[in-house]
Amino acid sequence: MKTVTENLMDPKGSIEKLNNTPSQKVNILMVDDHPENLLALEAVLTSPNYNLISAHSGKEALKCMLQHDFAVILLDVQMPGLNGFDTAKLIKAREKTKNIPIIFITAISQEMEHVHQGYSVGAIDYIFKPFQPETLKKKIEQFVKIHQNHQETIIQTDLGHLLELNKVNKRLDRTTLNLRRTEALSKAISETITDTIVTFDNQGCILSVNPAVTTMFGYQAKELLEKHVLKLFPHWENEVLCHSPVSFISTIRQSVGKIVEVVASRKDKSCFYGDLLIASTIIEDEQIFVCTIRDVTERKEIEEVKKQRFHNLEHVVEARTLELTKSNQKLQKEIEERKRMADHLFRSQGRFRKIFDSSPLLKAILLQKDQTFIDINASWTKFTGYRSNELIHQKINRNNFIDESTEKPIDLNNKIRNKKIRYETKDGEVRSGLLSTEMIDIDSEPCTLVVLNDITERVHLENEMYRLDRLNLIGEMAAGIAHEIRNPMTTVQGFLQLSRNRADNLSTDFIDLMLEELNRANSIITEFLNLAKNKISVKKKQNLNAIIEALSPLIQAEAFRSNKQLKLDLGECPDISLDEKEIRQLILNIALNGLDAMTSNGSLTIKTFQNDETVVLQIKDQGQGINPEVLSKLGTPFFTTKETGTGLGLAICYSVAKRHDAQIEIETGENGTTFSVQFQISPSLTTV
Repeated sequence: MKTVTENLMDPKGSIEKLNNTPSQKVNILMVDDHPENLLALEAVLTSPNYNLISAHSGKEALKCMLQHDFAVILLDVQMPGLNGFDTAKLIKAREKTKNIPIIFITAISQEMEHVHQGYSVGAIDYIFKPFQPETLKKKIEQFVKIHQNHQETIIQTDLGHLLELNKVNKRLDRTTLNLRRTEALSKAISETITDTIVTFDNQGCILSVNPAVTTMFGYQAKELLEKHVLKLFPHWENEVLCHSPVSFISTIRQSVGKIVEVVASRKDKSCFYGDLLIASTIIEDEQIFVCTIRDVTERKEIEEVKKQRFHNLEHVVEARTLELTKSNQKLQKEIEERKRMADHLFRSQGRFRKIFDSSPLLKAILLQKDQTFIDINASWTKFTGYRSNELIHQKINRNNFIDESTEKPIDLNNKIRNKKIRYETKDGEVRSGLLSTEMIDIDSEPCTLVVLNDITERVHLENEMYRLDRLNLIGEMAAGIAHEIRNPMTTVQGFLQLSRNRADNLSTDFIDLMLEELNRANSIITEFLNLAKNKISVKKKQNLNAIIEALSPLIQAEAFRSNKQLKLDLGECPDISLDEKEIRQLILNIALNGLDAMTSNGSLTIKTFQNDETVVLQIKDQGQGINPEVLSKLGTPFFTTKETGTGLGLAICYSVAKRHDAQIEIETGENGTTFSVQFQISPSLTTV
């Protein structure tokens, strides 16, 4: 307190004292259990600006930390007792010393793991022996400069605080002056108060009035001077007419210090309620009365209103009491109902806990705000390999849960239903699963319930079944290819044998027939190659309607040849990623099949429209429909119901759809068949 007072009295002297603080030597602590190493460091760092302090152990260094403030610490790593790393940890654990820079110097612990450990415990640098003296000296100079700058900052801060105190002192002086002004203003206000103040003698003769009498009573001051005070209170005057003036003065004396309610009269004979506060004083042995009159007409009116409201309130209270009684009864029922619901909720929570813990599905509960685990079940531990204490209160690693369709981490803040993902276990094993999430509240905290159905074994089984199906399909395709190609080859072989036995050349008709059979074999091989899985489909953003419009004349011409019609119903569709050549082949294959399925005068309709996140292509014919036994085999290579068909057209369509991430759906009946191809609006641009 004394220091603050001195600063306030002489702020300039205090500021000069802070600015003129002499510079002191900077303390540098050197810690090494070998004295020769300390001598070497001292020889390098000797300077009139440094105070070099040596310590031969970690404990001795900690004692020095209690006695001095250091700019930098040079610390050996390998020491008996407390080694350099342990000493550094203790230094960094102390609030006062945690910001002191530490430089490790070692000749032994030069492995990278030791270097990393040194930095992890808070070291600024890690130097190997033998070191460059000039390099060490320069580094120490820089740390000393940082320390000195820090000390100067502290001095500047103290200087700022002193200046602030000086400002506070000036504000106190201004406050004192304002208080004096306020006192003078209060006196002026008391002289201009709105209440009427009247002084009169012991005979009731008015001696003085304040200006407020004009506003309250309508009289000028001179009209009341030397008049009897009862002029202002005629009703009181009528009451005391039969008594002597002494009785009036006696009543006044009895009312000194009390508030008396009276009816006052204005100059215009109108009356109002007033409160009279009478005081008495003796001036030159004569008793003088001071009377303060306050108009309380508004208060009296408010009191009357309050009385009326009080009576009304009594009726309201009675009615409200009856309502509250009924509400109380209703509330009791609600309390009982809520208690019953609470009991039910408690039992439900117990059942949820049993279901959660014993479920074969992987289940976890995450906080939505930071995606940290708050609970996991036994299945999660079993499949992922992580124990409960390794995950609880830890943030989930989204990179361990990859969406198979986008190859991106799953966003667990969105509601998900049976999303096929890959997830990685603690051992690095990648497994498959179906992920679902549900948003729930636990103790008013938004949470996410994560349910993961592990389908790794099922995926392995499906892959094996798929492999076996492909082997079976390869066998069927091999038989089909052998059958389809053997027929034209047999024809060509027969004619070639015939030509060898005949002396004359083959006729042109025979040669044309052989070429036709060879072309048929080549066509079968070409369409078979279109089914190849490794076919590259290069797509670009374009409109499906434009492809249909360009292709429609060709389909229209084919329809006219068989007395059939083509109708286009093309709706607005966004541009999607398409391979134009493949889509043209898909449309032609399905459209020509539809035309072949219809009789004369039939109509083929090609329709497009957008449905949510897909663009739909529909091709509908008016044929007799497809038999169920035939429908189950559609898309199988070399299966056909046509006499001259190869059985590869729909198989190619399914292959094209797969490369476009599209789905083909078939609806058939007595009135015809509809092929619907659903394209995703945002598939990948290139699919192999």
